[in-house]
Amino acid sequence: MKKLLIAPLLLGTVFATTGCNDAEATAPAKETVIRHGLIGSDFPILRASEVPASSTIVFLSGSVPGVSNPDAPKGSMEAYGDTETQTVSVLNRIDENLKSLGLTMGDVMKMQVFLVGDPAMEGKMDFAGFMRGYKQFFGTEEQPNLPSRSAFQVAGLANPNYLVEIEVTAVRPE
Repeated sequence: MKKLLIAPLLLGTVFATTGCNDAEATAPAKETVIRHGLIGSDFPILRASEVPASSTIVFLSGSVPGVSNPDAPKGSMEAYGDTETQTVSVLNRIDENLKSLGLTMGDVMKMQVFLVGDPAMEGKMDFAGFMRGYKQFFGTEEQPNLPSRSAFQVAGLANPNYLVEIEVTAVRPE
């Protein structure tokens, strides 16, 4: 059991060994998050990420969309929009939540996406619509960092008109 407790302490430690004297060689370099992109693919997610043991990990609860069309009947699917519209709404809410905590979308390391089958698509999830919304926030010139991510089709969410719920895990920069 002790090995499990010790191992995470060693993962993020890197020692500088070039261009310094012996005293400097024993000082750990600043620990940073390591992002591993997909091999042979430009799909905008990570295959893995490494977080130094000294980092603070922040878990955000799932976020759901807000009303995007206030002129639509209250509580209707039209009030919340399609999967792309709901994705943008959810990611804007996550962005606001992160900012209130002193974080940004670039600090997101892990994302779990829950998509409900769209009635307009015969009950299949609109993954393409989700991706159109997602790519407005991740892998852009302004915000190039990508998270590792999973996406699931689920039977339903708390509100029967929600098509999207997303939860994220972020890392507070040192």
